[in-house]
Amino acid sequence: MFKEGDLVVYPAQGIGKIEGIQSTSVDGQKKDFYIMRILDNDMRIMVPVQNANHVGVRQLIEKKDVPKVFEILKRKEISVSASTWNKRYREYMEKVKSGSIFELAEVFRDLNLLKEDKNLSFGERKMLDTTKSLIVKEIALVENEKEEVIERRINECFSSRRK
Repeated sequence: MFKEGDLVVYPAQGIGKIEGIQSTSVDGQKKDFYIMRILDNDMRIMVPVQNANHVGVRQLIEKKDVPKVFEILKRKEISVSASTWNKRYREYMEKVKSGSIFELAEVFRDLNLLKEDKNLSFGERKMLDTTKSLIVKEIALVENEKEEVIERRINECFSSRRK
């Protein structure tokens, strides 16, 4: 259960702030909703309290878990085996929807590795940008660091591989 003021991650949307919990009548039944504002674009979302876990809303990772994200980024193997771009895209989208920053890191790493060998589809390029942005923003908040610094650290994971 989240409370007002909590920062949370909403899968594929980014980091949001719980602005309140509101009770609303839906089909004659009282339901509680988290009122969340996505920090990146100021979008407001209502998430049913009882569905928050199911849709992947979660707390920010802990600072002690940040090195694990960088370990995933530095690995050289690709986690998805699908050969066609549309099958890969579907598998990656499932990982993005999970809300796990570790799964996001796998998708970002895989797409970075793939783009060294082949051209990414438009959807894959968009997903590459989205996953990077989500990872950068969460780690920057957790480590109380500027996004540019985190982005540079992430880029170093890939530049050292090319040497």
